[in-house]
Amino acid sequence: MNELRLNDENTLPTVGFGTYKAEEQQGIDAVKLALQMGYRLLDTAAKYQNEEAVGKGIKASGIAREEIVVTTKVWRGNLGYEQTKNAFEESLRKLDLTYLDLYLIHWPANEKNFGKDWKKVNAETWRAMEELQAQGKVKSIGVSNFWQEHLEALFETAKVIPAVNQIEFHPGYWQKELTAYCKAKGIRVQGWSPLARGTIFEQEQLKSIAEKHQKTVAQVCLRWCLQQDVIPIPKSTTAKRIIANRAIFDFELSAAEMEQINTIPKMGFSGELPNEWPDRVW
Repeated sequence: MNELRLNDENTLPTVGFGTYKAEEQQGIDAVKLALQMGYRLLDTAAKYQNEEAVGKGIKASGIAREEIVVTTKVWRGNLGYEQTKNAFEESLRKLDLTYLDLYLIHWPANEKNFGKDWKKVNAETWRAMEELQAQGKVKSIGVSNFWQEHLEALFETAKVIPAVNQIEFHPGYWQKELTAYCKAKGIRVQGWSPLARGTIFEQEQLKSIAEKHQKTVAQVCLRWCLQQDVIPIPKSTTAKRIIANRAIFDFELSAAEMEQINTIPKMGFSGELPNEWPDRVW
């Protein structure tokens, strides 16, 4: 699997393995299999409540720790300087690791939930992450679900430009302008929900393209992400799909096919927006 260089000179594999909803033994088994099948980028989060399972899966896989890129995220209930430091240590403990490869702010503070202090909350969270990186506890730091307005506010005080912005990215909702902005700033884009919660499987254009290449619709969507220079993070606990989601390096979509997929009408959108949290942060 090829790797892509980040703005901090670290690298990430071109495809990740998502672990959302993969808990307990199911999570352990999925992570173990994914690593044994060649995945090297794991994505979890404190909110997923499966960091312990991910850590156990890593150890059960037999793959050397230094070969694996482990990502987790600080939840929006723990934003702020001290809270972020504490949340990081708790995640590290649950994963049973001595360092992280990538640590992300899961969602930005916003005006709805923090009022006029939202910029300060993000800035203080980021300051804690910069210190964790400087101390060698995490190799790369980044954000998730940050729009341009959140990034520009962060840039006002940040000493380190985020290496990654992980956003919802799939046919029917791929945030074209935000993706272009991140690329212009040297921020690598990762795509969560690259299979659009399964809505892609009934899309006729995608089915036609998949049939032409003798690939699955999922493989076509993941290939489309790669050719958009975005790192997709598909998730599955099914062995057959875990294996199939990596089999996307032996074909290429044409420019016409890419444009077909680009113009698919809005579909599969999660409804989750960074400025529209519920009133309770949990």
